[in-house]
Amino acid sequence: MTENNQKKLPKFDSLDALTNFFDENDLGDYLETMPEAKFEVSLKSRKFYVAIDEELSEKLSEISRHERLPSETIINSWLREKISAYSEKI
Repeated sequence: MTENNQKKLPKFDSLDALTNFFDENDLGDYLETMPEAKFEVSLKSRKFYVAIDEELSEKLSEISRHERLPSETIINSWLREKISAYSEKI
């Protein structure tokens, strides 16, 4: 489609109106007339790896399967509890 034949994007009063419009219309017909979107993403999640004893790892895997939770979730919960209890002593 040439630029002169591009469809103009209507104005919408709500997000629902916008989504309903594109349920019925092809987004590709409006790409050239859409405003440019700019945004920043800040990912601050960090992971730290520590070595644990093999026996502890096996027991943790059993608990993880039994609780149906990722090992990481269990470990973080336990560490929070332990650190909280320790913090109360000092």
